[in-house]
Amino acid sequence: MPTATPFLGPERLRALPKTDLHCHLDGSLRLETILDLAREQGIALPAQDAAALAERLHVGVICESLEHYLEAFGVTLSVLQTAPALTRVTRELVEDAAAEGVWCLEVRFSPVLHQARGLSAEVALVAVLEGLAQARAKTPIETGVIVCGLRHLPPSINVALAELAVSYRDKGVRAFDLAGGEDGFPASAHVAAYDVARANDLGLTVHAGEGAGAHSIREAVHICGAHRIGHGTRLFEDERLLRHVNDRRIALEVCPTSNEQTRAVHAFAAHPLAQYLRLGLRVTLNTDNRLMSATTVTREIERCVNEIGLGVEEVRTLLLNGFKAAFLDREPKKAMIVRAAAEITRVLSP
Repeated sequence: MPTATPFLGPERLRALPKTDLHCHLDGSLRLETILDLAREQGIALPAQDAAALAERLHVGVICESLEHYLEAFGVTLSVLQTAPALTRVTRELVEDAAAEGVWCLEVRFSPVLHQARGLSAEVALVAVLEGLAQARAKTPIETGVIVCGLRHLPPSINVALAELAVSYRDKGVRAFDLAGGEDGFPASAHVAAYDVARANDLGLTVHAGEGAGAHSIREAVHICGAHRIGHGTRLFEDERLLRHVNDRRIALEVCPTSNEQTRAVHAFAAHPLAQYLRLGLRVTLNTDNRLMSATTVTREIERCVNEIGLGVEEVRTLLLNGFKAAFLDREPKKAMIVRAAAEITRVLSP
């Protein structure tokens, strides 16, 4: 196992400016909030206190596959079927991210997963945007929404989601995504949704190379036109595609703890993120699901240092990649990169 770099201790890592570009709202709730919402809404949970609920929802130790990992979302989604609940958990997620030094957070969710009690997809989206607005009143963190289509849905529903995302493009929605199990659900089936998003200048990202191989990433890049790849863990399986992704600066939204838990990699230390970083790929570091994976961006960096052996300059590059890959307009992005670079240098100075 790599030797930890004492210089990069927890306090210093926490002080660094960070991004979290791949963070699912329904996987990033506070345990206490789930309990509160369940009591308010009269919903029965599989556990009645935070410690017991954590055992059910921190699925990493017992997880067998991506599909198994996704089962825990049934609990969180059960309490996220009202607009006030969506607004609350969004606000709290931003507050939690800001508290650990995240400067730019992109929250992704699929509005269709919040319609079990009659919400429209648009009302669900507006509720999440309201949560971001409430958080902005308290913290300067930069935030935006990524609307997720789902691979298993009929293509027409994902087209409607892309159209909804476009209609809120200037009101906080930054990008369109395709999430869910990859095996048996090719991204190519949903190219029409990506055509809508692309024609209307939305950012494009696709979950790929997590539950399936590099062929899934190839579809995301060449058929959907992805600007970023969610996970991209198995990109190494296709050397020519890897070079293509690298040359065109298509960013990888890497989530190593999550990948370890879903068995996309057999161990954290075996994650190819260091290989990708050293090849020059635009690797970004993200949480995926803060609750299910019991993680933060700070924790992800700490594990990369202690278990993969990233050094100071690699951490600097990894952090700056996040700011460069964010779905932001050019001028605000340039300004944020400059500020982040200066702060990273200050924090990392001996």
